[in-house]
Amino acid sequence: MSTPNLATIESKVLANERLTFDEGVFLDEQVDLLTLGRLANLVRTRRHGNVAYYNTNIHLNPTNVCVYRCRFCAFRSDLKSEKSYVFSDDMIRERVLEAKASGATEIHVVGGLHHQKKFDWYVNVVRVIHETWPDIHIKGWTGVEINWFAHLTKKPYDWILQQLIDAGLGSLPGGGAEIFDEGVRSQICEHKADSQAWIDIHRAAHQLGLRSNATMLYGHVEAAQHRIDHLLRLRDLQDETGGFQTFIPLAFHPENTGMDYLKKPTGHMDLRMIALSRLMLDNFDHIKAYWIMLGEETAQIALGFGADDVDGTVVHELIYHDAGAKTPEGLTVNALHRMIREAGCEPVERDTLYRRVIRDGANWTIGEPVPVSVGV
Repeated sequence: MSTPNLATIESKVLANERLTFDEGVFLDEQVDLLTLGRLANLVRTRRHGNVAYYNTNIHLNPTNVCVYRCRFCAFRSDLKSEKSYVFSDDMIRERVLEAKASGATEIHVVGGLHHQKKFDWYVNVVRVIHETWPDIHIKGWTGVEINWFAHLTKKPYDWILQQLIDAGLGSLPGGGAEIFDEGVRSQICEHKADSQAWIDIHRAAHQLGLRSNATMLYGHVEAAQHRIDHLLRLRDLQDETGGFQTFIPLAFHPENTGMDYLKKPTGHMDLRMIALSRLMLDNFDHIKAYWIMLGEETAQIALGFGADDVDGTVVHELIYHDAGAKTPEGLTVNALHRMIREAGCEPVERDTLYRRVIRDGANWTIGEPVPVSVGV
């Protein structure tokens, strides 16, 4: 096999051809940021033109009590800690009604794995949301949480997922993937669901008709080969199922974690990961620049480095803020529009399933799926 080189890679990008593992490592380790960005932006504009997507959403983290002690996590709490909390049904309803009043189309539900709560409690969270406002899309429970539910019930993943679908679940978020390499996982999250479990859960979700997102946590103890391996495992599953909607590279925030001796990834690395993801994940329609994690300015620049989505209003996000994120706890739609337009893009509101949102104040209806072109 020939040694990767930039000229060959660029010709493959121009021809819309798939890049290999070795080419991905070469891009990660040896190619300068502006060249990566130029190639990734070519792919991005080929698919989406100058459109950038956002949604109007709200977060719900029903509890921060967690049986796991992942070294990278600042959100979790012990049961008896002053920091610990658990949402009641009335608190959940209040959050949903807040979402309705704000015109949100999505509620994003993730949290700790409370060792004293049975699976029915987690199902009830979804049911209460759905019964309070059936129109809102519930994106909830990561692969790690689904794996925990299987442990609690001794039931297969498809049974777990079907119970949640019956209660009102609409899709899965992409959290919990971290880095698939088990050597790296043993250093940062050794006790929770392994990489194969995460993949199997998302495969099962896709087979049941649930769409899902995918993530990668970077900037801790991993190296280029681990990042590219992670991206290619996602690409393989997408080839198999077609069930992933968007990929979100997540920067590690070391503050308040058991790994606070590490430096936070730089904006330079953030943009590299956005561009690299766009180039390697040729079968993913969307790459998201999660402004809560990146910061508004870097997320804005990322729209020129391969990203086509900035997430949304993200009200009540706790997980990254507990880890030291200095971004606001929510942005207005006007602020998102300004961020996108200043980057030279046209803002388009989409729902969780990437259908256009037709809005009249807090009232909305769902339109057609947003167009995506994968041709040259």
